[in-house]
Amino acid sequence: MSIFAAIGGAPAVQAAVDDFYVRVLADPTLAPLFEGVELTRLKTHQRAFIAAAIGGPQLYAGRDMAAAHAGLRISDVQFDAVVGHLVDTLAGLGVPDETIARIGDTLAPLRGDIVTAASGAV
Repeated sequence: MSIFAAIGGAPAVQAAVDDFYVRVLADPTLAPLFEGVELTRLKTHQRAFIAAAIGGPQLYAGRDMAAAHAGLRISDVQFDAVVGHLVDTLAGLGVPDETIARIGDTLAPLRGDIVTAASGAV
């Protein structure tokens, strides 16, 4: 069974993305990255990306991760904060730890495409 199916499909992905952005936007180290960003559009892209990444039927047609995050100067600290909020979101929605770990394994290789700021920068 795919991770997508295991967590409850599209409704679960939508709930996760909505909760995730509440957490991210409340985080003072991350909120500045989203100033002026059209959140409805971003959430649509994020749902498609996550669904595709975890085995859902959706096709992700957005930019690759390096292009989407170019120029944002995201640090390792910020990347780790995002991962922490994702883990907390999924745990809060009742996703089993094993499934959260599988999602993390799927997304962890993206660090090199997303982190572009010098170590220690925020």
